[in-house]
Amino acid sequence: MGKTLAENILSSKSGTDVHAGDIAVVPVDLAFVQDTTGPLTVRQFQASGLKKVSDPGKVALFLDHAAPSPRSELSNDHMLLRSFAAEQKCMIFDVGEGISHQIVAERLADPGQIIIGADSHSVTAGALGAFATGMGSTDVAMGMGLGKTWLRVPETIRVNVNGEFQKGVFAKDLILHVIGKIGADGATYKSIEFGGDTIDNMTISGRLTIANMAVEAGAKVGLFPSDRTTRRYLLSRGRGQHYKSIQPDPDAKYESVISIDASELEPTVSQPHTVDNVATAGKIKGKKISQVFIGTCTNGRVEDFEVAASILRHKKVHPGVRLLIGPASREVLLDSMKARFIQALVEAGGTVLPPGCAACLGVHQGVLGDGEACLSTANRNFKGRMGNPESFIYLASPATAAASALAGEIVDPREVM
Repeated sequence: MGKTLAENILSSKSGTDVHAGDIAVVPVDLAFVQDTTGPLTVRQFQASGLKKVSDPGKVALFLDHAAPSPRSELSNDHMLLRSFAAEQKCMIFDVGEGISHQIVAERLADPGQIIIGADSHSVTAGALGAFATGMGSTDVAMGMGLGKTWLRVPETIRVNVNGEFQKGVFAKDLILHVIGKIGADGATYKSIEFGGDTIDNMTISGRLTIANMAVEAGAKVGLFPSDRTTRRYLLSRGRGQHYKSIQPDPDAKYESVISIDASELEPTVSQPHTVDNVATAGKIKGKKISQVFIGTCTNGRVEDFEVAASILRHKKVHPGVRLLIGPASREVLLDSMKARFIQALVEAGGTVLPPGCAACLGVHQGVLGDGEACLSTANRNFKGRMGNPESFIYLASPATAAASALAGEIVDPREVM
């Protein structure tokens, strides 16, 4: 019987023939934490009696969620992580380097790897054909110490996407549509595997957006084949030697198959307070917003700022809107500056935040006031997600976000593109 992407990767890494429902014991190619989950991971590691991480070159710590730190207790957590990294000689990416998931994609992830992170959006690296998944802090601590972990092989939902996007429609609209179709728990502990000619022609940036949000449908992993696009990306990153082709078998058995015509998709928005509460931008046109946030590990890449800049260049955001720009990494910031995308966004009225998670989780930099609404390119809009349970969060693509920043209300970006 043929195998899905998840079954192929886990069979190869475990050295056994596994299928959905089996248990696979696999080596860990990368274990990472960030500054909200990392302190607990470090303390669990220390409490376990383990003295050394299995391989310092396969462990990474990121200071990205509270970066720079807004409070002394968070600064103390940063000190703990820096101390642990120095003691264990493992990798650390300090304040200003950027978001863990972006840096993992830029520097560390390769096809066929097993990547575990103490953060649910660790699934992002699935865009490169890695089995990347989030785990609890204790599980990640054990993975760091033992160099291996166990996984139940997930059932797979196959999503076939064919055709070309309309103007103004992007990868974010596709994944919001998929989540609306599956539901917020419709893929719990399953793999969502993406394929079709739309996916074949999609950039790594777009694939990262989709893989990042697979967990918003409950997925254990969101997987893309490792193909020519993956190879070109790795070559551009100086990791071409790590490329390997990873494809599902033609006769793979899927739990279900969803087929989508990309040409029929429209700009899509997720409404408060659940990600699967979706509607087309045109249907909720006119909803007033006080803040627009373009950034995060979902849509904080160069391509995203290029789209936003193309809409906002030589224009001014609505006087009632605060526009926040959050590059996903220092490299993204520098490249976007060289291309003058950042200049266009700042001239339009935007405020650039340090590379990192910024306003996404409500620790600092962009907390909303009572009754305020934000249109964000992030991945979550739960009540209180951005720091105030009395506020409202809408999710959309950078194009919809930029167009809405001009209007002061949610609009279909095709009206201004």
